[in-house]
Amino acid sequence: MHTKRIFITATNTDIGKTYTTKLLLKELSSRGIRVGVIKPIETGVKDSLALDGAELLACVKECNKEFKDIKVADIVPIMYTLPAAPFVASNNTPLDFKKLDKAIEKLEKLCDVLIIEGAGGLYVPLDRHTMMIDLITYFKATALLVTHCALGCINDTLLSSKALLDKKIPHAIAFNCRKKDFSFTDISAPYFTKIGFEVLKVDENIDTICDVLYNP
Repeated sequence: MHTKRIFITATNTDIGKTYTTKLLLKELSSRGIRVGVIKPIETGVKDSLALDGAELLACVKECNKEFKDIKVADIVPIMYTLPAAPFVASNNTPLDFKKLDKAIEKLEKLCDVLIIEGAGGLYVPLDRHTMMIDLITYFKATALLVTHCALGCINDTLLSSKALLDKKIPHAIAFNCRKKDFSFTDISAPYFTKIGFEVLKVDENIDTICDVLYNP
């Protein structure tokens, strides 16, 4: 059986991709599924410490003992120091697809589902010819779009969803509502309810989100 690939993307940076990825790892693992994770590119890495990658590695090791010998460099094969879009952080270095393929090949031997966490939003430039959204197609993955619940989430959610639809990328959408987003119920939710848009929340509906994404 081929490894299932789920690509975690978001409407912007700091929306909750890593948080959501860890919840998915735990939920899928609780169902007896061998899980794996990779963050192909991380920027803002200082002293070779990839913070997101380290979080993901710690989580996946708890969920899948076959990852016991995996290092952060395996989880994050491409790292840049500058906290900027990879195009800028790499000084427009062409993306090394072979390095990504090799990293994924190694990890997929240890899992049945590989969660791939992107960086930033869908149209973060990776090099002159490649955007983050292109990686989803390249990896032949199903996408989970993580969106926020603050004012403006209607516009942000619909724009990113349209980008995925335009490229015919199968995807689900999850809302990462934080405590400060108390206005969501009154300000944004009525629109989604009116158009029949199912609002799945990361904290409350991770089991349903997994059902939508994972079809063995």
